[in-house]
Amino acid sequence: MTELIHDLLIRQAQRTPTNPALRSGGAEWSYQTLADAVQSAAAHYLDLGLARGDRVAVYLDKRPETVIALFGAAAAGGVFVPVNPLLKAEQVAHILGDCNVRILVTSADRLALLRPVLPHCPDLQTILIVGKLADEAIPNAIPVIGWDAPIPITAFKPHQVIDGDVAAILYTSGSTGRPKGVVLSHRNLVGGAVSVASYLDNQPDDRILSVLPLSFDYGLSQLTTAFRVGACTVLMNYLLPRDVIRTVARERITGLAAVPPLWIQLAELDWPETVGEHLRYLTNSGGAMPGATLANLRAKLPQTKPFLMYGLTEAFRSTYLPPEDIDRRPGSMGKAIPNAEILVVREDGSPCAPGEPGELVHRGVHVALGYWNDVEKTAERFKPAPGQPAGLPIPEIAVWSGDTVTLDADGYLYFVGRRDEMIKTSGYRVSPTEVEEVVYATGQVAEVAALGVTHPVIGQAVVLVTFALDNGEAISAALLAACQAQLPMFMLPARIIARQEPLPRNPNGKIDRKRLALELADLFEDAAR
Repeated sequence: MTELIHDLLIRQAQRTPTNPALRSGGAEWSYQTLADAVQSAAAHYLDLGLARGDRVAVYLDKRPETVIALFGAAAAGGVFVPVNPLLKAEQVAHILGDCNVRILVTSADRLALLRPVLPHCPDLQTILIVGKLADEAIPNAIPVIGWDAPIPITAFKPHQVIDGDVAAILYTSGSTGRPKGVVLSHRNLVGGAVSVASYLDNQPDDRILSVLPLSFDYGLSQLTTAFRVGACTVLMNYLLPRDVIRTVARERITGLAAVPPLWIQLAELDWPETVGEHLRYLTNSGGAMPGATLANLRAKLPQTKPFLMYGLTEAFRSTYLPPEDIDRRPGSMGKAIPNAEILVVREDGSPCAPGEPGELVHRGVHVALGYWNDVEKTAERFKPAPGQPAGLPIPEIAVWSGDTVTLDADGYLYFVGRRDEMIKTSGYRVSPTEVEEVVYATGQVAEVAALGVTHPVIGQAVVLVTFALDNGEAISAALLAACQAQLPMFMLPARIIARQEPLPRNPNGKIDRKRLALELADLFEDAAR
């Protein structure tokens, strides 16, 4: 039977209607209540004229309405676009414009931030407000309607959709330019939920804590894997790492997912001894977990199984290292997740020998449909899978990750590095070009390079290297202020280095980023002490 992403929730409501599906702020939503709300939201979208495949963006913090808005779009036959709540107005406007969003679900305070950029979103037809409605006029006379507005709802008749149709577009930063929209089908999302839930052995009595953004494929996975088996997801917008531990204890959480910077902080805190009675597993992705952090967590949570994972938004999740292999294979990314094949190949597509560095290529049900509205970048990353029969008329497409890895004689993978210049900080991917554009727009510098420099806590820190004829502290302060005004916290430079001479060039005349990175390699060495 074909299964669509919202069917995970609706079918659980048919099986176990009274079981808890969501908890948020002490309130609980049963599977039946949540499924009814999702179908009601879908009917609302349809009543507003949502056509098949139209995009619905959701720009909210983590709350039940966020989940309902996302899954409601899929249930109507539309496409959901979760927008990271940390993003600033210009970045949100890029997403709304790039994928031609028709309906935006947000709050009055967030709408106030977006008002100046809405003229750059010509396809936006309706804004739905969760909570109190805004009073001010909206540019382009876009209708603003309450999320719970009492409008006539026609019979719920969703558009016809199959599992190969688009379900979601998740925006992720690359090494150049603005964020790209990764296009995911229902088959991609359901296949990911099935694979991950199987190796984590998720069960209906699991209580999974959601601390990561739902705009992050890893964060969305907490919902989809829980709905797959009928478990309960506990939503959380945390301020301090200690709040996470308190919630794990209070809600008797059985599964916790986080990225390395958060794990580093959590490993330094005290955990109640009772947590081991219910916290069955923890997972890590978004970067390698430091060995000392893993050892610390295992010492404090001896009964909790750690699963170390590697993934990319273009293929959801690629590998995992089972807990029983951690000591036998230190530093390994593990092997392919269920229903995926991971290849390590040379530039010509031929397989690498054991221990030989090559590019990681992922083939299988999880491979996305490409980048929205970007044929060129799609062709660079989504290419025919290596080793196919020559007579195959329509080749299978795999995702070529751009990551360099090695494969040992027993089939275990080890990460080596990235080919591109993308910065990985605090679990986020940051485009150097996006940061540099903000700096250049100030008119204060002649040259700038945004680099990712190894940092013991956040993986990589964003560092700006600038050149201006009158470079100095005043200019650096102005640049930092511009970044603070236009970029989210995780993209802000941790250090600005003002040079008195032009930045070094490579033989092609481009800024020599590799040389700068080597010069700055030890910049945050003291932070490790």
